[in-house]
Amino acid sequence: MIKVLIADDHPIVRQGLRQILSESGDISVTGEAGSSQDALNQVWKDSFDVVLLDISMPGRSGLEIIKEIKAEGSKTAVLILTAYPEEQYALRAIKSGASGYLVKKSAPEELVQAIMKVSQGGRYISPSLAEKLAFNLETGEISPHDKLSNREYQIMCMIASGKTVNEIGEELSLSVKTISTHRARLLLKMNMKNNSELTHYTIKNGLVD
Repeated sequence: MIKVLIADDHPIVRQGLRQILSESGDISVTGEAGSSQDALNQVWKDSFDVVLLDISMPGRSGLEIIKEIKAEGSKTAVLILTAYPEEQYALRAIKSGASGYLVKKSAPEELVQAIMKVSQGGRYISPSLAEKLAFNLETGEISPHDKLSNREYQIMCMIASGKTVNEIGEELSLSVKTISTHRARLLLKMNMKNNSELTHYTIKNGLVD
C-alpha cells in the first residue's frame, strides 16, 4: 500500500483527494497538512511514500518545502498538484527536487497513475516539460527570471497576474513590508523599474496566462 500525505490549505480539496485516492485500492492517505510547516513536521515525524503538495500554501511555498524535504535525505517522492499552469512552475519544481507535476484539472485516473509512478522512483512529467528540461541541460541557458529565488519568482508571477502587495501578503501569510522587500529585490535582479515592465516580461515569456 502506497502511503500518501496530502498537503493543501483547502479542506474541501483534501477531502476530495482523499476520496479519489481511497477508491484506487492501492493508495492510503495516512496524513493531511494545511500548511507548509505542518507538512514538513509530518514528513519528519512519519514515513510517507509520496507527498502530494500544492505550491501556494500559507507561510513558505511548496517549492521551498520540496528543497527542505530533499535536504534531509528523505526518499519520499514529492508530486506537485496545483492550479498553476505547467509553464509557470513545473521547471522550477522539478529542479527543486519534485518527482512530478500535475495541474488540478487533471483527471482522477491521471493523478492515481502519477502517484503510482513516483512512488516507484519514477518521474511523472509531460512531454513538453521533458523537452524543456532537456533543452535547459543542453544549453545551460539562464533566463533573467532564473536568477530569482523561489519566493521572488512566486511574487513576480502574482504581481503580473494583477494582485496588489496587500493581496499577496494576505495570500502568503506575509507582511506587506516583507512582500515589498521581495519586490524591490526581484526588480533589481531583473533590471526593471516597475510592475508594468515585470508584467510585460512575464506575459512575453509565457509565465502567466
